[in-house]
Amino acid sequence: MTVRPSTARTTASRPGLARGLRSALVALTLLALSGCASVYLVDNQVQSFARWGDRPAAAPAPAAVPQAPQNYRFERLPSQREGRSAAAQDELENLARPALSRLGWSPAETASSAPWTVQVAADTLRLSRSPWNDPWYGPWGGFGLSGHRGHLVNVHGQIVWAPMFMHLDPPYYKREVSLVIRHAASGQVVYETHAAHEGPWNSTPGLWSAMIDAALRDFPTPPSGVRQVNIEVPR
Repeated sequence: MTVRPSTARTTASRPGLARGLRSALVALTLLALSGCASVYLVDNQVQSFARWGDRPAAAPAPAAVPQAPQNYRFERLPSQREGRSAAAQDELENLARPALSRLGWSPAETASSAPWTVQVAADTLRLSRSPWNDPWYGPWGGFGLSGHRGHLVNVHGQIVWAPMFMHLDPPYYKREVSLVIRHAASGQVVYETHAAHEGPWNSTPGLWSAMIDAALRDFPTPPSGVRQVNIEVPR
């Protein structure tokens, strides 16, 4: 059978067109994935308490709700003033300083001139795996199959038993930051806020900065109860 030239050209162009469409689709998919991978979400459970009008008897009264700009100084517990704890506290306060600055709060020139004190703390609990992962069953639900994820870890983080084709889960972290603001003259707590986050992300300045920003959301007059504050962090 003789094929006319026009039909031959049309037939030959279809594979090329299909390959072009596939290439374009792959490129768009990679672009979308790269865009999604450029940030990750830090979802925080935040709870804050404002007591600007509270004061002990015969103590100077703090302002009902202070308006920016305000000056403060950082305050530390004795356990935060020595050794590695002091170095870690330096880093934490360095992250809290710009977050407070965005609210119009700046470090006082001298400690004695600060009308407010700010105490910031952070805590991390490292788990061997996510609490949502079943440690005994893989995708087929069978014991000892290649999908089996069972392994035992002692208190020192050492694997003491594991089956063939062992699957090691990535670590999982529970983190919390808190800030407490006091009226310097009276020592009265006028603002307290906490942000808690759980996830697989490693500790980075960006993650902790996001948690501090979340804790200070709605400052100085926060809503009551627990609220969720999501912040995207660049990778």
